[in-house]
Amino acid sequence: MPDTFPIRKIIHVDMDAFYASVEQLDNPELQGKPLAVGGGGKRGVVAAASYEARKFGVRSAMSGMLAQRLCPGLIFAPTRFERYREISEQVRKIFFDYTDLVEPLSLDEAYLDVTENKKGNPSASLIAQEIRERIFNEVGLTASAGISINKFIAKIASDYNKPNGQKTVNPEDVLPFLEALDIRKFHGVGKVTAEKMYQLGIFTGTDLKSKTIEFLSTHFGKSGGYYYHVVRGVHTSEVKPNRIRKSLAAERTFSENLSSEIFMLEKLQHIAEEVSRRLKKSDVAGKTITLKIKYSDFTLQTRSKTVPYYVSETSIIMETAKDLLYQDSMQNSVRLLGISLSNLNTEKPKKKPTSKEAVSVQLRFAF
Repeated sequence: MPDTFPIRKIIHVDMDAFYASVEQLDNPELQGKPLAVGGGGKRGVVAAASYEARKFGVRSAMSGMLAQRLCPGLIFAPTRFERYREISEQVRKIFFDYTDLVEPLSLDEAYLDVTENKKGNPSASLIAQEIRERIFNEVGLTASAGISINKFIAKIASDYNKPNGQKTVNPEDVLPFLEALDIRKFHGVGKVTAEKMYQLGIFTGTDLKSKTIEFLSTHFGKSGGYYYHVVRGVHTSEVKPNRIRKSLAAERTFSENLSSEIFMLEKLQHIAEEVSRRLKKSDVAGKTITLKIKYSDFTLQTRSKTVPYYVSETSIIMETAKDLLYQDSMQNSVRLLGISLSNLNTEKPKKKPTSKEAVSVQLRFAF
């Protein structure tokens, strides 16, 4: 391994089928049955699926109608985000017993840096095992974990032995692990990028590693440098306990498509109120207001406006959203509207690392 970047002990904890598992925890009669959290029917969308439902091909973001066709016995449960947040807080309290370097990615997953930890345990693998056991005994849910030298590899590893398992990629195993990896497993490589890589003869980490940074930059732009480095085990992003929020949004999918802008304004008023409530609850404000429109043919359009001051009040958000709505004619009837605020007052100017900070002595750990 190169000695110009730090090796940390990073754990990525990922709750197993979180929303569905919470529903099964609270409703024992649902345990062992195919369950989808979200809405069924013509307009519904699956937010999460139990492992029993996944055997039939049911996945998150799938339409409720398709999910029911794939799994005729599928049970739908409405989302209960307050309950999911409550359980998530219980899990995070366990994390903080081991380290203060906890970076939540969502309600059901987080990174932990246990290079130096409150238990004085030199083994990140044993810490991960203990955390998973505590989550099961104290919360009643299972979690999977990935353990390695950086966030990128830890996240990939957490998918390997799901559900209720863990995988450790030791420092000496990092390069063989990445070289053997299917290119689709690399985070940041989506379906479209994977197809492009296939056309270029890139199917595995070994194939990716054989390409020069110039080649990758030519074909993938700025992402080319990222791919070049991560396949060599280089990912220097630190676990950030206080992740800076980049945007805040709310949106609604309607039971019937809207063709009248008057009806859209009524819906936007409720969305603007929700965004304002979330902004004030988080004690943030933003300058860039974006209107999201999804049409009945599923095409997506966004319209944005940046104001010279930070806003969080419903009236100003709604006034701007109204201007954006009338900015251009509707292409079709509308199935979804959303409002987001970005360019928030939480963002700080990026600090360029000094040459001294960019070079760190390699540390050797027992994983």
